[in-house]
Amino acid sequence: MEATVTGSPSSSSMPLSFPPPLPSVPDSITNSSPPPMPYITSQEMKCILHWFASWSGPQRERFLQDLVAKAVPGKLQPLLEGLEQLSVSRANRPPCIFECQLRLWDQWFRGWAEQEHNEFVRQLEVSEPDFVAKFYQAGAATAGKD
Repeated sequence: MEATVTGSPSSSSMPLSFPPPLPSVPDSITNSSPPPMPYITSQEMKCILHWFASWSGPQRERFLQDLVAKAVPGKLQPLLEGLEQLSVSRANRPPCIFECQLRLWDQWFRGWAEQEHNEFVRQLEVSEPDFVAKFYQAGAATAGKD
């Protein structure tokens, strides 16, 4: 496309060239990659994965129950099983480090978007594929239980 500038002091006409318009990017490409995860969320995930590496078998089992209860919302069975884990007799002593870690995990997880929940499970699967396989089995086992 060319345009002509007239009325300049030299009274000569000068053609202007405009570059062709850029091709549009299809929505399927622009919407296919999720937005980057917030820095704080990625650090929370790293922290939990670090803790997980040091947890004992029973602690990992407790975390599995909690993860299933969070990942399968609306299912009453995992919630009831989680409540059975609570003990009133421990009210007179301060929480252990593992209990504090679970409280932070709970707060952080509740603040994450669903996409971030999925990313956490994906990251956990990279380092602990057997644990995540148990998680999927436990989640599937809740189907039909209310």
